Amino acid sequence: CTLDSEVALRVGGDFFFDPQPGDSPVNLVLIAGGVGINPLFSILLHIADLHGYQEGKGNRPKLGTAKLYYSAKNTSELLFKKNILGLMKAFPGKITCHFHVTQQRSQICKELQPHITGK
Repeated sequence: CTLDSEVALRVGGDFFFDPQPGDSPVNLVLIAGGVGINPLFSILLHIADLHGYQEGKGNRPKLGTAKLYYSAKNTSELLFKKNILGLMKAFPGKITCHFHVTQQRSQICKELQPHITGK
């Protein structure tokens, strides 16, 4: 997004990401806190599955990027962090994540450091 871009937000309820082959590609921004990552992690896995197929091959949807912003008190409360890092490594530039910790008191492991903001 850029300054003055229009975005749609949805909080709670049933939600999913199910792009169809004729749809225009969209860029997703997913925002999660704590255990709220569960449905968004499922969406990331679905996006990874779709990226796993060659875009444009067959009747597959075209995909944009997916950016996850995920906040927790500390890195031990960041659920699925290793899986998320693996998705970012498997699909560089297509799936990204920025972790934010609010009350980290211990050293942050080197693997997470480039992706962590906060204390």
